[in-house]
Amino acid sequence: MATEKTPDVASSPKQIRASVLHGAKDLRIESRSLFPPGPTDLQVAVRSTGLCGSDLHYYGHFRNGDIIVKEPMSLGHESAGVVVGVGSDVTNFSVGDKVALEVGLPCEQCDRCKEGRYNICKSMNFRSSAKAFPHAQGTLQDRINHPAAWCHKLPQDMSLDLGAILEPLGVAIHASRRANLAAGASVLVFGAGAVGLLVAAMAKISGASNVVIADIDEGRVNFAVENKFAHRGFTVPMKRGSSIEENLEIAKETAAAVGKIAKESGEPVGELDAVFECTGVPSCVQAAIYATRPGGKVLLIGMGTPIQTLPISAAALREVDIVGVFRYANTYPAGVEVVSKKGPDYPDFSKIVTHRYKGLESAVKAFDMAGKTKDGEGKLVIKVVIETDDEEKSNL
Repeated sequence: MATEKTPDVASSPKQIRASVLHGAKDLRIESRSLFPPGPTDLQVAVRSTGLCGSDLHYYGHFRNGDIIVKEPMSLGHESAGVVVGVGSDVTNFSVGDKVALEVGLPCEQCDRCKEGRYNICKSMNFRSSAKAFPHAQGTLQDRINHPAAWCHKLPQDMSLDLGAILEPLGVAIHASRRANLAAGASVLVFGAGAVGLLVAAMAKISGASNVVIADIDEGRVNFAVENKFAHRGFTVPMKRGSSIEENLEIAKETAAAVGKIAKESGEPVGELDAVFECTGVPSCVQAAIYATRPGGKVLLIGMGTPIQTLPISAAALREVDIVGVFRYANTYPAGVEVVSKKGPDYPDFSKIVTHRYKGLESAVKAFDMAGKTKDGEGKLVIKVVIETDDEEKSNL
């Protein structure tokens, strides 16, 4: 079938709607002008957008750590949709294709980009991030124009919710590659939110024979084990010291308690080959270092407290590598394969999405729910998705 084209130049732009953040918890629906896609772009009707921690920080505080929003900005970057326009130079997409959007646009010229590590490109322009100015507008819009090179075709039978999950799954795939786990490895994952669940799942898929997931929320821990994201779970005690020394002792106790968890064989897990830290909470980072075996790795994924007190000598004297993990690079094709598989002991990725809201008008309710751990009925909140359909409003 011939690739359907749309013109690259139009006499007048199309009017679309966008959810726009003007201040802390100040979301407004606004009209924006959108021209047809340029020669190398696709126009995508965004249908599914997951909300993540950075979105929540911007929504709640109009900033994300030290990054302050300087102009009205649309949020959202975990997204998938349907192609509604194809640029004249694009030959591998057609109108109607389902696509996942990789929303980070690197320079593609620097040394990091050339070596394939474009996730740490200094000139990265990432949708829904206020780091660059003007800000790259996020995906909570009816439609966006996006480079075809950074759109990833999905199987037609794949749900767009799963397509949206490919973005956070990319973090987990990238972390798994950075860990370079040996077959049969034993690992620990701190944090049983969406990213922690995906990281644990990738550790299992990568061949780890013992995956323990830890969280202060027993419900999340049980969810992870019941839905095959991890082999074992550990509920972290809510215990805090009054001094650095006391907190480090508590971290040692946590690491020791995890080490006593029994494998399927009945033997204790012991020290871990790798610990994936997905919370950014100092006590968990400290416990991660103590829980790792000599020569093992601690992978820092969670963007939590920026300045922390760590038992660095406990890492250095045992040659425990502390490895940073930031976003992802070259993960989407692998992600499509991962979520397409099924099996009796395979993670059920569809369970990640626990709450869905329809339409941009529901964004405030969606963000409020995403900030909770349980809804009004006591159900766990893992991943909140905003589903949109611009067909009626845009006459597709």
